[in-house]
Amino acid sequence: MADETTAFVIPLHQVPRKRGDKAGVERAKANRQRKKRKAPAVAAAAAAAAAAAAAAGEPEIQFPESLIPPEFLAADGAVAEPAVAQPPAVTTRDDEPVIATRAVAASLIEPVSPSRNRLAPAILSTAALALGAVGITINGWFARSLGSSDVAGWLFLAVGVAADLVALVLPSCAVSLWRTRQRATALVGWTIWLLTFVFAVVASVGFASTNITDVTLARASRTTPTITNAKAALADAMAARDRECKGGVGKFCRERETAVAERRQILDSAMASVEAAADPQTEAAIKLVSWGSRGLLSPAPEDFAMLRLVLLALLPQIGGILLMIGHRSKPQT
Repeated sequence: MADETTAFVIPLHQVPRKRGDKAGVERAKANRQRKKRKAPAVAAAAAAAAAAAAAAGEPEIQFPESLIPPEFLAADGAVAEPAVAQPPAVTTRDDEPVIATRAVAASLIEPVSPSRNRLAPAILSTAALALGAVGITINGWFARSLGSSDVAGWLFLAVGVAADLVALVLPSCAVSLWRTRQRATALVGWTIWLLTFVFAVVASVGFASTNITDVTLARASRTTPTITNAKAALADAMAARDRECKGGVGKFCRERETAVAERRQILDSAMASVEAAADPQTEAAIKLVSWGSRGLLSPAPEDFAMLRLVLLALLPQIGGILLMIGHRSKPQT
């Protein structure tokens, strides 16, 4: 028997090489050259094994070539090494390989930016249009009230409405002109907007001050049960004084005069309390500021009245600015 048996294991499944795989071709070529260098040693070992088998009287083991698929044999007779599968490469017109896996991976791991909220710009634009409508109504009403006749009133109304419309749409137009590098036209637009804005604010001040004053006077002049009782008491005191002082000024006449003065003070105090309650917002705001600042701030009623007037005049006129912001914040498709 033979002391040593040499066996060759041939893989039955090999991955075909991709076209254009230069690295795989070079590795296969190096393997073939290495097999060629080892071929004489392998043949000598096979011959020795055959001689030993013949001397021992054992049949010679032969490997039929039919078991080896012909596609696994190289052109020069050497067994080809299995090729390692490589990632596919993209070829250009000049047959230069371009590795596209990096771009594909980048596109897969790139964070997807969330879609911009469409509700907030829509609400902002709606609020801008609502404020613009209020401002147009205020300016038209106040401008018409300045006319001495119907014709003059309607002309002032047209001026007020047109000015407020210009103040509403000019900011968006001026920003668009600035972005298209029409800087001079944009500056002219902003100048015109400033003029119309001032005109609209003045009209809003007139509208707010007129209505607030009328309402305050109406509330201050209302009659309450306390005022009614004070007036009745004052009338009785005056009648008693007139009866007592008819015959001349004496002790009882002076007492009646003192009673009339006291009843008049009571009536004035009742009317003052009604006037103070005519604008409860001012009184409540003053108390809130004083409480929040621990007594450090104590604004006068006139200070809060001026702040309220400024806000009522400005807010209806910022519709153009809000419309510009809402338009610029809309997602671009």
